[in-house]
Amino acid sequence: MAIDWAAFTPLSALAGGTLIGLGAALLLLGNGRIAGISGILGALLRPATGEIAWRVAFVSGLIAAPLLWPLLAPRPVVHIEAGAPALLIAGLLVGLGTRYASGCTSGHGVCGLARLSKRSLAATLVFMASGVLTVGITRHFLFA
Repeated sequence: MAIDWAAFTPLSALAGGTLIGLGAALLLLGNGRIAGISGILGALLRPATGEIAWRVAFVSGLIAAPLLWPLLAPRPVVHIEAGAPALLIAGLLVGLGTRYASGCTSGHGVCGLARLSKRSLAATLVFMASGVLTVGITRHFLFA
């Protein structure tokens, strides 16, 4: 994926981050739950009584938001340079990583860091370092 740095819009990025933080805070304050996507989705696979409705609503919102976006603004052009096998392997590795880390980037990076969780700080540092290392290896050594 190529990023067009000349088209970077800091105000929309700030608005998006604010909405994510507001959504996470509202879920915590209103429902007592952490907005970790892997945990919310994973618990739908083995639902507990009283836990299904809010989880379905949350996941439905994640799916509906990008589908409704064109009503407000044009869709951004996305160009992904990786092929289907690379994307499949990447998705499986992310899923495996969320299991080992007991959460995903949204749970640890957004919610855990806001709660000053040491475990979330460690997980987020590993997420970020792994991403930097993966890009470095793939861009500069494997596909240079």
